[in-house]
Amino acid sequence: MPKVLVSDPIDQVGIDILSQVAQVDVKTGLSQDELIQLIPAYEAIMIRSGTRLTAEVIEAGANLKIIGRAGVGVDNVDVPTATRHGIVVVNSPEGNTIAAAEHALAMMLTLSRYIPDANASIKTGTWDRKSFTGVEVYKKTLGVVGLGKIGSHVATVARAMGMRLLAYDPYLSSERAEQLGCSLVELDLLFSESDYITLHLPRTPETSHLINARTLSLMKPTARIVNCARGGIIDEQALYETLKAGKIAGAALDVFENEPLAADSPLRSLGKEMVLTPHLGASTEEAQTNVAIDVAEQIRDVLLGLPARSAVNIPGLRPDVLQQLKPYLQLAETLGNLVSQLAGGRITSLDVRLQGDLATRESQPILVAALKGLLSQALQERVNYVNASLEAKERGIHVTETRDPSVKDYTGSIHLVAEGPLGRRSVTGALLGEDEIRITNIDGFPINVAPNRYMLLTLHRDMPGIIGKIGSLLGSFNVNIASMQVGRRMVRGDAVMVVSIDDPLPEGLLSEIQGVSGIRDAYIVNL
Repeated sequence: MPKVLVSDPIDQVGIDILSQVAQVDVKTGLSQDELIQLIPAYEAIMIRSGTRLTAEVIEAGANLKIIGRAGVGVDNVDVPTATRHGIVVVNSPEGNTIAAAEHALAMMLTLSRYIPDANASIKTGTWDRKSFTGVEVYKKTLGVVGLGKIGSHVATVARAMGMRLLAYDPYLSSERAEQLGCSLVELDLLFSESDYITLHLPRTPETSHLINARTLSLMKPTARIVNCARGGIIDEQALYETLKAGKIAGAALDVFENEPLAADSPLRSLGKEMVLTPHLGASTEEAQTNVAIDVAEQIRDVLLGLPARSAVNIPGLRPDVLQQLKPYLQLAETLGNLVSQLAGGRITSLDVRLQGDLATRESQPILVAALKGLLSQALQERVNYVNASLEAKERGIHVTETRDPSVKDYTGSIHLVAEGPLGRRSVTGALLGEDEIRITNIDGFPINVAPNRYMLLTLHRDMPGIIGKIGSLLGSFNVNIASMQVGRRMVRGDAVMVVSIDDPLPEGLLSEIQGVSGIRDAYIVNL
């Protein structure tokens, strides 16, 4: 039974899901050295924000298949190192959406009405209303930096509260922004015109200290800023100096560049203009349950050999795309495996052609699946959806993609052409119904064959007696035939025969088949 390490506190429901398929060890508060010592024994690890999975930890995890982050951000995981080692990294992109959005809104309202300080004041026995005169958010301008799922929900609620919305998101169309009631503007304009600013960005090299002394200087003296996204997006020293000088009205932070926030951080010394919370964005009972279920289910699926729905390091494999393309991924992988064996294994180029309606669909996941199949014979379990593209690149395989919507033999089909030691070979496949895979063409010969674990393929002259001779030879070696099909382009020309067999071909039998009169070539394929 596989083993899963849970190194941060997670909801019990997640542990229960993992326990269905694995031995689960809950060990929290581990140091880096302890993690390095323990991780080789585990196939999966589930974390939250407390555990840092550095390159050293990941490289020590010789048996790791999946890293599950119960939350949105994966900045505490060295994703490039995990990718190089073929380790799937998953998160829960929607599990805490509502919790994080509501916390950002709560922080904005808290800043407006000085709730923490008013609460502390009255609990000390005073009754001071004048010191806590606040402002309304109604008819104020809110600048939303990042219109992903969380930012979009904040915008929707803020619009319902009567706020005017500006947004900055370099990856969003103006049409989508307009649907949310936002005017898409440049960052500097957003900072100069907004009464409130809320950040909803990942922390990347591009967004690190995106909010700095210069951008803060653009804000109105009455403006307030909220960060419930990721620490490090705001330059905390610059923010402190701006607030201390009274150049803006307030700030609320739930995340910090280094967590926990240092005891001597100058941010702690500020008054009612600063609200601080200890990374509570996802800290609701509902969110904790949601992310635990989401990530535990994905770990369970990967351990069972199924794809993860929210992998951050599988190109193009978003949950919605996975749902639509899942049957085609298995088709592409099967065809990649087949064409690799026909071409001789050491592939130098691969062309992936999407045909029919499939030509209009997202292609990147299908390319990755085809590469996984292409490399599976050589690399076995070392290749997966995570590292297939990287492995192909390192082996110098030239990959191209083409599309042909005019092919209408099936609703959608995949055509692969590979170049290898045995020449240029091609295979085509399609789906019957929703998920029945069919190989429909091999090297230009039309067929209709369901993939089988053991298959014998021959190229032969279309002449009487060939099929009988092959059948007799297989029978004489006690090889049982599951199915047999012949594809030809013209009568008594060349033909392809595909024989599905129940067991591996006995040693020496392939040579005898190749020696039959009329057989031009024969191959064994294991799928």
